Amino acid sequence: MLTVEEAAAFLRVNRKTFYEAVRLGSIPGVVRLGRVIRINKAALIGWVQGNGGPALGEKQ
Repeated sequence: MLTVEEAAAFLRVNRKTFYEAVRLGSIPGVVRLGRVIRINKAALIGWVQGNGGPALGEKQ
């Protein structure tokens, strides 16, 4: 499990951009534990490998 900061660094995006993508439901493997957000690393890696869409924060 990754923190938002770790996942944003892994994807090389700004933390705010990552939070917005989580809010929009664009990121798979998100687990909310109260106010804490964790991201499943395996789900994130699988999503990155299969994602042929625009980069996070870009319009389609």
